[in-house]
Amino acid sequence: MRFMNPTIVAVAFLGFSSGLPLSLSDSTLQAWFSEAGVGVQTIGLFSLVGVPYVFKFLWAPLLDRFQPGWPGRRRDWTLIAQLALMVLLLSIAFLDPLSGQLGWFAIAAFLVAFVSATQDVAIDAYRTEVLAPAARGFGAAIFVAGYRIAMLTSGVGALVLADHLGFNATYRLMALFAAIGVVANLMAPNVAARDGAPQTLAEAVVLPFKAFWLRGAAWQILLLILLYKMGDAFAGRLTTVFLLRELEFSLTDVGAINKGLGLAASLIGGLYGGRLMYRLGLYRSLLLFGVLQAVTNLGFAALALIGKSYPALVVVIGLENITAGMGTAAFVAFLMALCDTRYTATQYALFTAFASLARVFAGPPSGVLVENLDWPIFFLFTFVIALPALAMLHWMRERINTLDTQLAT
Repeated sequence: MRFMNPTIVAVAFLGFSSGLPLSLSDSTLQAWFSEAGVGVQTIGLFSLVGVPYVFKFLWAPLLDRFQPGWPGRRRDWTLIAQLALMVLLLSIAFLDPLSGQLGWFAIAAFLVAFVSATQDVAIDAYRTEVLAPAARGFGAAIFVAGYRIAMLTSGVGALVLADHLGFNATYRLMALFAAIGVVANLMAPNVAARDGAPQTLAEAVVLPFKAFWLRGAAWQILLLILLYKMGDAFAGRLTTVFLLRELEFSLTDVGAINKGLGLAASLIGGLYGGRLMYRLGLYRSLLLFGVLQAVTNLGFAALALIGKSYPALVVVIGLENITAGMGTAAFVAFLMALCDTRYTATQYALFTAFASLARVFAGPPSGVLVENLDWPIFFLFTFVIALPALAMLHWMRERINTLDTQLAT
């Protein structure tokens, strides 16, 4: 394939580096706490360690303005983040939730999220700058594939390993897997300095935000970004606890089906959704995939009523993740179309930060809802809360349709 070159290979492995830490400070840690008997509300509160993913746009301008220099532009900040992640994952490997160390877990997990969010900013900027315009679509798909494989590794792989080796040994192994990204980064091609790069910190901070606000409808766009994945965020927040504690599936079951099959299905859905977008356009894709995302959340409510059933679990997880992958494909295309290419790093960080709000802050209310409602009612709620995004899409139809031309170019 003509796009297969050292740059594309580097982007794929940097996608792996970007995707590895997320589950290790979130769902895998959630499974560890669940097995240790930590309360549901406490587990829900731990989702707040993901706050740095929400606010990463605040320090993204620093990465635009200041460049350490070695091993190259964007790769320098990436390397610093990668080495820090290895140290942090090793530190978590020496903690024990049954020894009164939840505070240290919270600090370490928060730092993992902070460093991981910083790595995402640097890698997103590198990917945008190193890929030729004609290779960006394929490069983005390869990056997502690497990202998904990393989530498979730190999700299903970590849970299966933990079922046999324990979580402490698993986190030590995950720190070794993080070294893959270091090697890829050191071997990645350099990017040239961009014309019009910020010359002062004030420019790096002010100009990207000014450009976004001046284009109009800024608040409406940010609200749509926040709402589009809201239903999925609530449904996925305590899914692992639901499967382990309520339905009593094993760690291996959850790892293989919820994580393994789920991530494979989401990758298939993303590729298929990206293909459909060329026929449907951006608006119709966002609307159709958003409807499918909402409807398939009801599958978990049905699963809660059915009880422990492997066939039902496979169907529910497969359909939910296929539609989630389709929605993600359209959503990422939407965010890319919104970016001003002069300030891609900061603006993309801003958009993805708003998208992370739902995932991060859904944890505490999810725990409270589950404690006070039955699981079927909770998953019905995740369907209802997805509906406002569909209304927003209809309201902003004309504005979104104007982005199709930008997406095509």
